[in-house]
Amino acid sequence: MTEVKRSLNLFDTIMLVSGSMIGSGIFIVTADMTRVLGSPALVLLCWVISGVITLFAALSYGELAAMMPSAGGQFIYIKRAYGKLTSFVYGWTVFTVIQTGVIAAVAVAFAKYVGVFIPFFNEKNVLVSMGTFSMTSPQLLGVGSILFLTYLNTHGINNGKIIQRIFTSAKLLALFGLIVLGIIYGSTTGLWQNNMSLPFHSYALGAAQQDNSLSVIIGAIGVALIGSLFSSDAWNNVTFIAGEIKEPQKNLPLGLLIGVVLVTVLYILANVAYYMLLPAWGDPHGQTVMERGIAFAENDRVGSAALYPVFGEVSSSVMALLIIISTFGCNNGLILQGGRLFQAMAGEELFFKATARINRYQVPERALWLQAGWASVLTLSGSYGSLLDYCTFASLVFYVVTISALFYLRKKEPNTLRPYKALGYPVIPALYIVLAGGICIDLLIFKPQNTFLGLLIMALGIPIFYLFNKSKDARKLRE
Repeated sequence: MTEVKRSLNLFDTIMLVSGSMIGSGIFIVTADMTRVLGSPALVLLCWVISGVITLFAALSYGELAAMMPSAGGQFIYIKRAYGKLTSFVYGWTVFTVIQTGVIAAVAVAFAKYVGVFIPFFNEKNVLVSMGTFSMTSPQLLGVGSILFLTYLNTHGINNGKIIQRIFTSAKLLALFGLIVLGIIYGSTTGLWQNNMSLPFHSYALGAAQQDNSLSVIIGAIGVALIGSLFSSDAWNNVTFIAGEIKEPQKNLPLGLLIGVVLVTVLYILANVAYYMLLPAWGDPHGQTVMERGIAFAENDRVGSAALYPVFGEVSSSVMALLIIISTFGCNNGLILQGGRLFQAMAGEELFFKATARINRYQVPERALWLQAGWASVLTLSGSYGSLLDYCTFASLVFYVVTISALFYLRKKEPNTLRPYKALGYPVIPALYIVLAGGICIDLLIFKPQNTFLGLLIMALGIPIFYLFNKSKDARKLRE
């Protein structure tokens, strides 16, 4: 594995952070969060909590990123602190579900919204059906988009950089414009005051309907946070590509900070606009957008529903176009960055050896194609949605593990050069660990099936690690 050229500047770093965070979640998850909490004020609180937690994590990661500005990011931090086994389990979980699962989910979201303009890509259009397996036209387009973006990214980082600049800038400007229009129009509806006065009542959790005790509300907030945290995730992916960022000791921490703050502010304002434009609660059998409200928006498409009072019948087309731009740019960033993690794992002999190689364009082509292949399998399997639920918990666990490494390495390597030191250390990193750990415990209690399956996927990485080591030892004996 040879050194690659550092060609990404601060602007590119910000575009990668914000572009990878903004996919389709912000336009969808508020419906489910409203069903879980009932109270828009609590929903907004969840978005604030998610933003604060993500910002705390980004500030903490900045120190590790500046200290170890090489490809692989989080994998490298965990390995340096806790060794190869823990870092492999992280990389295994990222490869099997977290990275490839998100790529698959975003690709299908992209394809479904293309269907608004091209009827052939309607999700009910089944192309192949054999027993329990079926393939729809959006799944096929989703795979096609993954392969197309992977192909572009194997021909040099400049391709991925240009796509990221164009699509992320476009969606940030479009989202900002829609927020401004929504708030201006929404200020005349009077819905904001009514929505903010609604108390906690959970439609989704059933048993909590008549119980407004603090423990039940906290439990419901933990469940609702899954949506906002998922929408705020992938900010850390930029660390995977640290080896190709100019002045990483400065640009990585700053890019993480600016990107996370930018997206967090836009997310909160988008939700303010939603609750100014539509009633939070409605009738699941309602015939109109206003009758259904945010909680029962058709197919949870809150973004399209919220724009209806502003744009009328063309609102679905306006939002579909925004989501197409958003998801395409999001997946470009995810694909560009993810391959570098698997390349770094291979460089440590913890992944397939061939994926460590870079091609004549200075990119890890084989790692990118392997990532694309597995993401395509998940896209066609239709199981990525469940896998994402299982591993949201796993993602939080590894964030806690990584930020705990900050404390461990401060003690283990007190004299190591740290170009940037975590702002607010030790309070902010400790607060993140407490908050994220509390959410993990909450999910273990209120969503045990999904969280324990997430733990199972993580645990499977342990025997796979020993298989890799056994294979490596056998190879060395042959040599």
